[in-house]
Amino acid sequence: MERTEKQYNELVRRCKEIFHRKMKDYGTSWRIMRPRSVTDQIFINAQRIQSIELKGNQKVDDDITSEFIGIVNYGVIALIQLELGPGEPAELSEMEVLDLYQQKIDEAKKLMMRKNHDYGEAWREMRISSYTDLILMKIFRTKQIEDNDGKTIVSEGIAANYLDMINYAIFGLVKLIFETSEE
Repeated sequence: MERTEKQYNELVRRCKEIFHRKMKDYGTSWRIMRPRSVTDQIFINAQRIQSIELKGNQKVDDDITSEFIGIVNYGVIALIQLELGPGEPAELSEMEVLDLYQQKIDEAKKLMMRKNHDYGEAWREMRISSYTDLILMKIFRTKQIEDNDGKTIVSEGIAANYLDMINYAIFGLVKLIFETSEE
């Protein structure tokens, strides 16, 4: 578990750094997005990963790693948008956004640590393509809940699905960055 926490923290640091640099370029333009639009953006990232996995090649330079990072960062954006709602205030201070980012990623990490304890790090035995499929499944679940105006009967809500997407994307990054370099 210590190795997992260390790897998780390192990957979150990388994701947050990219998020922060993009925020310097674009500001908080993402604040205009409704959660449904963020879900669709995550879908685009996950669909591209699956397409590359199935085809075995790609024609755009961005690699799978950058797509998983995109899923993490859009997952955080989605959680922030669920809390604040889109729009007003459209511009948030850098410090406020980074604090919100950290709150949401901490929530995802706490969930991962609890599940990791119960499941005994079973995710380490999974294939990267399974994380992609699980993210896509969570996206379709989220879209269905969104289409039902956020109402569920027995299922987790939208935020829980975003948290799982973040964690599956980080698992994919662990496999891509740490485990392939350790072999």
